[in-house]
Amino acid sequence: MLSVQSDTYFMQQALAEAQRAYESGEVPVGAVIVSEGRIIARAHNQTEQLTDVTAHAEILALTAASNHLGSKYLATCTLYVTLEPCVMCAGALAWAQLGRLVYGASDDKRGFMRYGGKNLLHPKTRVEMGVLEEEAMRLLKAFFRAKRS
Repeated sequence: MLSVQSDTYFMQQALAEAQRAYESGEVPVGAVIVSEGRIIARAHNQTEQLTDVTAHAEILALTAASNHLGSKYLATCTLYVTLEPCVMCAGALAWAQLGRLVYGASDDKRGFMRYGGKNLLHPKTRVEMGVLEEEAMRLLKAFFRAKRS
């Protein structure tokens, strides 16, 4: 795995996961978790494939990262996700004591910032937003436009 310290690079990796979701008919959200400059988990939405409403990219990435580290706590990790997490995912991130959250596009309908904001996360979790936002929104809009046609 590469060891590149760049929010843009890691968000590009999350966008590649979102593209995989798009290609399999899932809402195109992708996530990667980074520890010590290395990607330790990758995931994309799989709610349709797994018939599981909780199979969001963030949840699947959390599980994979926890398994990789052998710990339920991810205080030294950064989650890169293409879309602002929902309240369910924000709660899981709080329980994992995630060190840092970086997301691309805001979710004005279901995003956690609308329903309590940073208070829903662990107090020590740092948040960055808007990284490659346009690219993430373009993929989401293309997905929903295709669904409606």
